[in-house]
Amino acid sequence: MVTIRVCVGSSCHLKGSYEVIDLFKNEIKSRNLIDKVELKAAFCLNQCSHPGVAIQVNDKVIPGCSKETFHDIFEKEVMPLLA
Repeated sequence: MVTIRVCVGSSCHLKGSYEVIDLFKNEIKSRNLIDKVELKAAFCLNQCSHPGVAIQVNDKVIPGCSKETFHDIFEKEVMPLLA
């Protein structure tokens, strides 16, 4: 099981954390990964100075997730953990 946490703290909220959550929900559903990926909200991941929303994939914190970077991050950081 891969656990993805999306920061919903003040800074990330303003940078679009709920849009990122929706992107993850849609991607997980469309790839039929509901039983393999757990999506959660997290409060501050201490990446406020970075652009975009901070996420955590298992133990790895990744700053800069946005609509533009989402698919690249999903392919590079999530999919290899499911292989």
